Amino acid sequence: MACARLAMCKRLGARRAPLRVRNYSAILTGVYLKPTRFIDSMNCAIEGILYTARTQKHMRSHFLAALLVLVLALFLRISALEFTLLAVSIAFVLFAELANTAIEVVVDLVSPEYHPLAKTAKDVAAGGVLVAAIGGGVTGYLVLSRYLFPIYKEGLGMMGNQVAMGTPTEMGTLVSILMVVIVVVIMKSWSGKGSPLEGGMPSGHAAVAFAIATAVSITTQDPITSILAFALALMVSHSRLLLRIHSMREVILGAVVGTGITLLMLLLFKAMH
Repeated sequence: MACARLAMCKRLGARRAPLRVRNYSAILTGVYLKPTRFIDSMNCAIEGILYTARTQKHMRSHFLAALLVLVLALFLRISALEFTLLAVSIAFVLFAELANTAIEVVVDLVSPEYHPLAKTAKDVAAGGVLVAAIGGGVTGYLVLSRYLFPIYKEGLGMMGNQVAMGTPTEMGTLVSILMVVIVVVIMKSWSGKGSPLEGGMPSGHAAVAFAIATAVSITTQDPITSILAFALALMVSHSRLLLRIHSMREVILGAVVGTGITLLMLLLFKAMH
């Protein structure tokens, strides 16, 4: 009889073991592995978005860019079709970042130590985000440029008429850039840090780059040329940060000095002529 009872207990224990394991995992995690209610599924999805925004700075950047695009779309009063294209592009970029984060988490779980295949998986996922971001940028440019470029061109035209009309453009530009270099050298001597070509307050590369971009924008009064010139200036400034030669404050100050002195000198040339 005792043996029969023992066998029966073993059979019952075998049958109930999976239930105990499931309950035990639920107690440890606080939730079941597969939500059964719609509201629970929504909570899990929102927790995933919040986790990505909290841990991934690129996700926060994408959210800020999406917010800026939506505000521009509101004020520019774009068409319904254009808004749909922008919304789809934004959603696709955010989806790519979420998928990239999920892949990174799974790869870290499966391969805590470094492995070439784990690196490849992460690189491919990051490449997907880059492709999505490029596609979103192209879509945003095609949709918003027809609204923003006329405004930008009008602003450049007004500034150009105030500054460059009657002004010897080559002489004004050359003197402005030389003035920027002189001011940067003086400011670096005051700060006592770095050398004329490396380090110190402010960044000379950023100052000269933004001075040239400002002069090119005023001279050409073309939105595309102006944007490309400032994009190159930003790339030069960013390279100083990547090389750890300058801090963000030094680069921003250099950009302000270069842009401000160039505008001031061209206005001065306008007043003199």
